Amino acid sequence: MEPGVVLMTQAIQPAHADARGELSAGQLLKWVDATACLAAEKHAGVSCVTASVDDIQFEERARVGQVITIKAKVTRAFNTSMEISIRVLVQDTLTGSEKLVSVAFSTFVAKPVGEKKIHLKPVRLLTEQDRVEHDLASERRKVRLQHEDTFQSLMEESSKFEEPVCNEEEGTVTSATAVQSLELVLPPHANHHGNTFGGQVMAWMETAATIAASRLCRGHPFLKSVDMFKFRGASTVGDRLVFRAIVNNTFQTCVEVGVRVEAFDCQEWAAGQGRHINSAFLIYSAVDDQEELITFPRVKPISKDDFRRYQGAIARKRIRLGRRYVISHREEVPISTHWDASKQASLSNGNVEALRELAAKTGWEVTSALGKIKIYTLEDEGVLSVWVEKRVKCPAHLAYHLLSDFTKRPLWDPHYMSCTVIDQVGEDDQIYHITCPKVNSDKPKDFVVLVSRRRPPPDGDTYLVAAKSVVLPAVPPSPGYSRSDVVCAGFLIQSADRGFCTVSYLNQMSASILPYFAGNLGGWSKSIEEAAASCIQFIENASDDAIF
Repeated sequence: MEPGVVLMTQAIQPAHADARGELSAGQLLKWVDATACLAAEKHAGVSCVTASVDDIQFEERARVGQVITIKAKVTRAFNTSMEISIRVLVQDTLTGSEKLVSVAFSTFVAKPVGEKKIHLKPVRLLTEQDRVEHDLASERRKVRLQHEDTFQSLMEESSKFEEPVCNEEEGTVTSATAVQSLELVLPPHANHHGNTFGGQVMAWMETAATIAASRLCRGHPFLKSVDMFKFRGASTVGDRLVFRAIVNNTFQTCVEVGVRVEAFDCQEWAAGQGRHINSAFLIYSAVDDQEELITFPRVKPISKDDFRRYQGAIARKRIRLGRRYVISHREEVPISTHWDASKQASLSNGNVEALRELAAKTGWEVTSALGKIKIYTLEDEGVLSVWVEKRVKCPAHLAYHLLSDFTKRPLWDPHYMSCTVIDQVGEDDQIYHITCPKVNSDKPKDFVVLVSRRRPPPDGDTYLVAAKSVVLPAVPPSPGYSRSDVVCAGFLIQSADRGFCTVSYLNQMSASILPYFAGNLGGWSKSIEEAAASCIQFIENASDDAIF
């Protein structure tokens, strides 16, 4: 076993399962927290307590009879705190096959003995993956520390949206989903420090949240993700813990439930004055009796508190989108199409149709709407796409000529360092080599991209510029760059009134593209808005002479 690694293996018994025979998410959270704590203490050499748990994404569900394996190790040590990476696998004992259930990160704090100060030793980096996670741990820590400021900034921004928060006359009031539960902390619920075991608190919170979600969906809810547990205080044996859960908002096939925990000792219980010790936001999906995903009804906020929770759920969803890259490192999987001149027509048409199909998908949601710029996101089968819409004072055909020439892109797009034509393969098709600046500690990225453009048909009004990566033997990967992929991207340009046009930029995210957008989607950067504003200025300032 690797140095510093702690493994827990558990056979899933009926006592660990819910009514459908699936492993209870609360039970899994208890196992995860215990394993992470033991990994922290193995590194620190002293007792440790849970400070927070980052976003936990659940990719698979496990059932009775299967085996769960939890692997935890310290990725980086700071002065008195450590980040613990957690990887959960489920194994089918009949077939031997394994599937990834979850990847998560916890922060633990070392507890000094007496007055002795703690200064944790650094983590030994033995592999390249260790070094990658060590570097990313610093980025994840920055996200944690600025989470509250980012959230408040997004809440202020949401109050300035031009559209109302809920523009539907019909909607579901969430008051009927409210749940209140009570637990008395007994010795079996305590950890080896004498405090209530953090995993047990998380399990109780998950139970209350599941009940709230089930009251809305009338189906079988299952936990999809947890939005950062943060432990604000401790509780001990003898405390009464009160759990309050309620649905905050729905997003098509998922729902966010907020849970608040207060602790009371005997005197506080009599006085009715508790201590707020924990809050968390849990995201559920649900299935019906035929195992089909349920679409949740829209939520209708009524009171001021309803609106606060409704808008808060939207802000947290946006932060989760941005945190997705820094939560775990994903290797780039090559997806480019090999360029074949004999198939130019089909490759070009496929490029264009992919962009049209992306734009035609349903489920796009507004994440930012300020001034002339709106940003939409779409999550479809685990793939994230972005749509940036701009209103530009310029005829559509002039904007089309400017934007279809990618050699001009570095003039306004800070994400492009250079863009050169490799091959003019047709009147409306060109292959470009693009270089982009490095993100975090990665190497700069480069792309080989086929750009296909189309003027509108006689009965249409939409100009189109589509881009996707291709493999060209004449331009092999360079050691100074990380060769990356554009899955599907491009511009849709439509005429509007009074000499304006609407320019829409769409991009279906690959692992290599996401780092350039992560900070913006998460709310701690304005890079998309800045690039969009630069694009508007570039188009509006361009003259006919500059174009032709």
